[in-house]
Amino acid sequence: MIQKIATRDGYGRKLAELTDEKIVVLTADLAESSRVKPFAEKHPDRFIQVGISEQDMFGMANGLALEGFIPLTNTFASFCLRGHEQIRLIAINNSNVKIVGHHAGITLGQDGVSQMCEVDISLFRTMPNFSVVVPCDALETQKSLGEIVKAKGPCYLRLSREPFPILTNDYSEFKIGKANIMREGSDVLIVACGIMVSEALLAASILQEQNINAAVMNMHTIKPLDKETLLQYANKCKAVVTCEEHSIYGGLSSAVAEALAMAKIPIKMIGINDKFGESGKPDELLEKFGLTGEHIAECCIDVLRFKDKIASGREMKDVDELMHEINTFKRELEAKAAQTNTTARPEPKAYEEDPRGRIIKMSEKDKEKVDAVLEKMFGGRKNGKKTNP
Repeated sequence: MIQKIATRDGYGRKLAELTDEKIVVLTADLAESSRVKPFAEKHPDRFIQVGISEQDMFGMANGLALEGFIPLTNTFASFCLRGHEQIRLIAINNSNVKIVGHHAGITLGQDGVSQMCEVDISLFRTMPNFSVVVPCDALETQKSLGEIVKAKGPCYLRLSREPFPILTNDYSEFKIGKANIMREGSDVLIVACGIMVSEALLAASILQEQNINAAVMNMHTIKPLDKETLLQYANKCKAVVTCEEHSIYGGLSSAVAEALAMAKIPIKMIGINDKFGESGKPDELLEKFGLTGEHIAECCIDVLRFKDKIASGREMKDVDELMHEINTFKRELEAKAAQTNTTARPEPKAYEEDPRGRIIKMSEKDKEKVDAVLEKMFGGRKNGKKTNP
């Protein structure tokens, strides 16, 4: 039977083992939920219970980091949004603060939408100087925590509440910014992060029964993204499916799409489609939002069909060919417009008018009328010939 442990539990165990005396742990009234109690009991002099005041917690962490400490803040991922301004200051100062977002995603379950967070990766990914790490299991969480506290600069670590399968082992390599290949394949590449890696592996097994070889990439670091490995396997498979327990906007899917923008490779994104979560059992919510191995397998088949159409030339033309067609069509329109203007040119006006209605250029007939009036009134024009000297 596969062992299941929540990533927050792996975090709590490793945190209590850290020996660096510069580490200071802060929490906003969530010591039990964030699994920091063992650390607090072991190092009470380096533990701060801030209370329900996330802005103060992030501000204090910023100050501690500027004084040479390594602060780790702990609260629900959704409550990190309360401290956006203070987190931005952490980013501006490039402070060595480690923000841990617990209970992320919809697998928080019955606690409901107000406690869930579907946009936290997007928030931290768009913050300059921040790294963003989303481990796939409890063991990888422990390794990532060890690397994060050694790295300089702000970092966001995303953790979940629900127990999920252990996919890695003590010998599995972890390096910030370096993706791990969980399964080799050549037909389609599935890029996943966090708890969705286990669903991606399930999808690969389902596809194998249909003689489809799917490669599974554990993109545990969303920022900095491992573009080199991503491009290598994307070019190898020529079709990509991304899956995350997060909005498809601004998270893993966006990062992968940006990296492959010029690669001419079809991409299908699986995530939360511009919706909020809701209360329910984690398994039911994953099913409802399409975050299951079965749905990932279906999406892989869809993108493979599109890949075949591209290969046969029925769906997509080369970019240079398309631009040539557009420019040719534009020249044809310009030629038609020029011909129309030549053949149906309107008769010129006797005089031109400016926007205020003043006469700019008069016809000869109008000039004669003006001369006649001026002659009667003043004996002729100032600069013209006078009839009465």
